[in-house]
Amino acid sequence: MAQVNVTIAGRSYRIACADGEERHLEGLAASLDAKIEEMRAAFGEIGDMRLHVMAAITIADEMAETRKKLAAVEAELSQLKSLANAGDERSQFIEARLAEGIGKAAERIERLAKSLNAPGQG
Repeated sequence: MAQVNVTIAGRSYRIACADGEERHLEGLAASLDAKIEEMRAAFGEIGDMRLHVMAAITIADEMAETRKKLAAVEAELSQLKSLANAGDERSQFIEARLAEGIGKAAERIERLAKSLNAPGQG
């Protein structure tokens, strides 16, 4: 198991993570640090714990909004897949009808050709 040193709000933390996840964890820590600094710039020095909680709540809110958007996109994708499947079924129905029509036309042409080639014709 790997370990990563990250700095959040001026404090260093050593955190364990799965091998290969080091950069991802560093990026997450950097995002949290940036959010805390953003809050500090907006609200001033109101206490580290309060800033950390506000940053965490803000990130949780952003994540909840992202989940809502993802759910909406997944619902839309599901509808599009249903429409595509319905379109495929309709296409198959139309193709079957066309094939049937072409088959009947071929039979009529064949009968017509036989009648034209029949002895005593011409």
